[in-house]
Amino acid sequence: MLNAEYKLEEKKMREIKEIHIHCSATREGQAITADEIRKWHKARGWSDIGYHYIIGFQGIEFGRPLHRIPASARGHNKYAAAIAYIGGLDANGKAKDTRTPRQKELLVKIIKQLKAKYPKAKIHGHRDLSVDKDGDGVEKHEFMKMCPCFNAEVEYMDYQPKGFVPKSKVGKDEKAKRNKARSNSKESSTASS
Repeated sequence: MLNAEYKLEEKKMREIKEIHIHCSATREGQAITADEIRKWHKARGWSDIGYHYIIGFQGIEFGRPLHRIPASARGHNKYAAAIAYIGGLDANGKAKDTRTPRQKELLVKIIKQLKAKYPKAKIHGHRDLSVDKDGDGVEKHEFMKMCPCFNAEVEYMDYQPKGFVPKSKVGKDEKAKRNKARSNSKESSTASS
């Protein structure tokens, strides 16, 4: 889809409450396009590619128009925007954060653009939306998939809305650590005044 067409479609917007981060689950260095992913998703019976934005090695490709609900994470699609980076597996097909520096930069760029329009949107990795079976935050043994092969809630913690409650155990632990550091910082500045 052409960028101009994508922007026209975006005018028919819906509310976005979550930003989901995915990987394509392809091997490190394997360059694929949004059109190839679209073919895979259509072969599954989907109407289109499941993601709105695809971060390749060279840049950003547009997928499903943002005004359309993604095929991102069952039970979480209605108010979501979906971003996928190309990669996520090592040469042996094992889960690995294979993002290049450029892909990391472009992910942040899209997140910032979405957060400018939807400041209350929460950022989650696909795996963070797994069922928390023991009630202490989603952990590795509970992941439905390893996707996106890094902890998106922690990596993008600075972009989360006020009052954000992580779904992952690692995210919950990181937020508690940051809150404690902030509290200690306030106490030390009060004591030195």
